[in-house]
Amino acid sequence: MNSPQGPSHNAPRGTEPGGTGGGSGLPPDIPDPIQVRKSGWLPSLVWLIPLIAALIGVALVAKAVVDRGPTITISFSSAEGLEPGGKTKVKYKDVDIGSVRTITLSKDRSRVIVEVQLTKEAENFAVKDTRFWVVRPRIGTSGVSGLNTLLSGAYIGVDAGKSAEGQTEFVGLETPPAVTGDQKGHQYTLRGDSLGSIDIGSPVFYRRVQVGQVVGFSLDKDGTGVTIGVFINAPYDQYVGTNSRWWHASGVDLRLDSSGLKLNTQSLATVIVGGLAFQSPPGQAVGEPAPVNTVFRLSADESAAMREPDGPALTVVMKFNQSLRGLSPGATVDFRGIVLGEVTNIGVDYDPKARNFTMPVTMNLYPDRLGRRFRESVESGGTAAGKALLTELVAHGLRGQLRTGNLLTSQLYVALDMFPKAPPVKVDADRAPLELPTVPNTLDELQLQVADIAKKLDQVPFDQIGANLNSALKNADNLFKQLDTQVAPQARDTLAAAKQTFGAAQATLEQDSPLQSDVHQALTELTRTLQSLNALSDYLERHPESLLRGKPGDKP
Repeated sequence: MNSPQGPSHNAPRGTEPGGTGGGSGLPPDIPDPIQVRKSGWLPSLVWLIPLIAALIGVALVAKAVVDRGPTITISFSSAEGLEPGGKTKVKYKDVDIGSVRTITLSKDRSRVIVEVQLTKEAENFAVKDTRFWVVRPRIGTSGVSGLNTLLSGAYIGVDAGKSAEGQTEFVGLETPPAVTGDQKGHQYTLRGDSLGSIDIGSPVFYRRVQVGQVVGFSLDKDGTGVTIGVFINAPYDQYVGTNSRWWHASGVDLRLDSSGLKLNTQSLATVIVGGLAFQSPPGQAVGEPAPVNTVFRLSADESAAMREPDGPALTVVMKFNQSLRGLSPGATVDFRGIVLGEVTNIGVDYDPKARNFTMPVTMNLYPDRLGRRFRESVESGGTAAGKALLTELVAHGLRGQLRTGNLLTSQLYVALDMFPKAPPVKVDADRAPLELPTVPNTLDELQLQVADIAKKLDQVPFDQIGANLNSALKNADNLFKQLDTQVAPQARDTLAAAKQTFGAAQATLEQDSPLQSDVHQALTELTRTLQSLNALSDYLERHPESLLRGKPGDKP
């Protein structure tokens, strides 16, 4: 029987398989090698590599689960620049605090829903007042931002909230916030008539130094104005007092008045993007610090802001019987150089009785601008005293008049003044709105006078006068012809006779003529006679008794 280990040991030498009988094989004393099989329970080292990888993966998954924070959703109007699968990061001060997992559309397909996985350290960002926005390259009024995303791609920026109430659903901002929550300063509210050229991020100036910016604006519910939110950075917020005045500093304020040409602007930036400014009234120090969200009035310009409070406005109407070309809403109402109000509306009205058109002009007047004494005289007697005073002023000649404010643009304004020679007019003080009488301006009066003169000149019979003048010229021509033919020869004869007469007179008056000698002798005798009479009168003046007694020494 053969052993399974190999051939039988009883086989004769030299007959082993592969051997040669008596050849050069193994020596007969050396036994055959014994084969030992390896143990089958020890695993191969090649399986340790995937095992270690699996353990590392499990550790990473466990670490990710442990380090994973809350999952939140943010809705945006567009997913421009965002990529799901963790490619788009969520950053706070350039530190990754999460990533975008998925991006889906809302049910009404009006917005996109971005699912964000926050880190464990960012759990306190999932609160109510946290704000999110997409950081991408932007060019706005406040400058250029997000240029670093040109290479790295867009990401979601975060402004950490301070609320203690948790929240997982947010509405993202379409533009970055002008002020973040960690910025120091105070926010205030302004109310004005118009937004002007203001936008979010527009600068706010204090004495021409930029101290803040506009953070938001909205239209009032009644549509009569706008509400603007501004943020003043610390430490400049200490200059915002309860008496601060705010105004639009946008563009260029160019004025031409009696003092010359004036140009006023805050900075070159305000000319392009607009801006606001505030300051305390002239001569007043900064008042008590204004509390947060204090509401201030926003004026159109600095002069309007620094003007004293106007008090309640009085609506009046003035009717003019002349052209209102050059008068527009907003035109000033002037009282001897003091701006008393402004024009609010211009209309036209037909008078069926007079069959004529009148031009009613509605305006707001501020009686408080007439001074302290006027205000006290009205307030002391109440409404009745105010009506009585107005009636008395109209009786003394208070009238409205259109005047030219600018010769270059022909701009008109309404002037209130006293005209003592104006015709008397009765005013109804109880009528609302109050109607004040008017007078035509000087230019219109001059035009009426010129028209009256032209009308009178038109009535002059120039044709008849011309015909009579032509006839008179013909008669004068005939007269001149008669003078030339008849009178002229006779005049020549007369002149010849006169010449002969003057010649004879000249011969008579010559020095060597007898007449001249006789006249000279007569004048000499006359002179002697006068001398004797003069001596006689002197003697008689000294001796008047000689008229009775005679000259002394003469015998009787």
